[in-house]
Amino acid sequence: MSALVDTLDWSKGDGLLPLIIQHAHDGRVLMLGYTDRAALALTLDTRELHFWSRSKQRIWRKGERSGNVLSLVSISADCDRDTLLAQALPRGPTCHLGTQSCFDGDPHAHPWLNELEALIAARSGGDPASSYVAKLLAAAPARRAQKVGEEGVEVALAAATGDIDGLRNEAADLLFHLLVLLRGAGLTLADVIGELARRNPKAEGADHTRSR
Repeated sequence: MSALVDTLDWSKGDGLLPLIIQHAHDGRVLMLGYTDRAALALTLDTRELHFWSRSKQRIWRKGERSGNVLSLVSISADCDRDTLLAQALPRGPTCHLGTQSCFDGDPHAHPWLNELEALIAARSGGDPASSYVAKLLAAAPARRAQKVGEEGVEVALAAATGDIDGLRNEAADLLFHLLVLLRGAGLTLADVIGELARRNPKAEGADHTRSR
């Protein structure tokens, strides 16, 4: 990976290259910074994101004061070799304003699913008599687990019988109830995606013993 430094076109930006940081698990764009040769070498060596600060005119490690570091998962160059994309895992908010992303507060890679998760979260603690989601979240965990189990069986039956329309509908029901189940357990879809990412044998630092 250290050979990457010498393959880049450092001439276009007077020795600086744009460095886009993307959440390694859910695809959110977290921030844009700039790097020079020395900062990139430090990033690759320490596995924590370092940048060149144009205002301070020095190298800075993300989180050096706040503790909100960015742990490097992977890094690659674009086709012109003059822009970098880093996949990273944030420890705390990335933006100095306290948000997860520097772009519009907290943009998502999968807007509709995130909107659905946000809606489920908003219904938590609501009136069970007027909200199906609130009713499920107010019930015992076993009830939410039961619904996921029922929908899972329906998905399997639709697939086994070749009912494509039924499979699509039942899969949607399963995903919805899974999101509710995760919410009740204090987890999110990003947590599940992160687990899948850790199991990927091609991902740097992955747990190969659990890869599929």
